[in-house]
Amino acid sequence: MFKGSIVALITPFKNSVVDQDKYTALIHHHIASGTNGLVPAGTTGESPTLNHDEHKRVIEISVRECKGKIPVIAGTGSNSTA
Repeated sequence: MFKGSIVALITPFKNSVVDQDKYTALIHHHIASGTNGLVPAGTTGESPTLNHDEHKRVIEISVRECKGKIPVIAGTGSNSTA
């Protein structure tokens, strides 16, 4: 089961586009700081305002960057009508 500090990630934007570089840096910061798990694309991560492609990309980046070091618990909710 999950234990420890599991962080609901924010999703940084620049000029109305997901800032993938800042998002990747945020993930690496949490891994280096000893965070025990990450939750991308939850309500803290702007899931209601992400379109489906952005939502999928944020989760893909999270899984790729965590590389099995810590669990990723992907947010699945969405209000997007795109």
